[in-house]
Amino acid sequence: MTTPFLQCLVGRLRAEDQFGAWDRKSDATLLKDYIVTKSERRQIPIIGDPDPETLDRVEKYYQAVGLAVERLTGVVASPMMKMSHEGFGRVVLIAGNLVVLSRTLRDVHRFGFEDLAALAAEGMKVASQAATMIEAHPELARA
Repeated sequence: MTTPFLQCLVGRLRAEDQFGAWDRKSDATLLKDYIVTKSERRQIPIIGDPDPETLDRVEKYYQAVGLAVERLTGVVASPMMKMSHEGFGRVVLIAGNLVVLSRTLRDVHRFGFEDLAALAAEGMKVASQAATMIEAHPELARA
């Protein structure tokens, strides 16, 4: 739980808890929905429509990426996600006038990571790529 990304994701999840019901839950417990092992993934049909909880989980993931980018660079990076009911779409992360991340999303109903280490690594990788884009074009990102 030491990476900026995981701290941002846990903070984002805890922000949803208005009444303190999750105060006693560990960070790992809050992140368990993001863990989908290979055997669990095999049980999910290849073709399927994502449920609202899955879409919400994907959206919070990219919000946490944006927060991690802000921690790394000091520049606010906001996600925008457009998704079809079939689980196909796109997410972009925008900082100022610069698109710092653009990802095509497919098979969102199977969204998840093998373990917490994979979740942390991928989240930091994406945030670092976006931060590199901001560093390459600071005038656009700060516009």
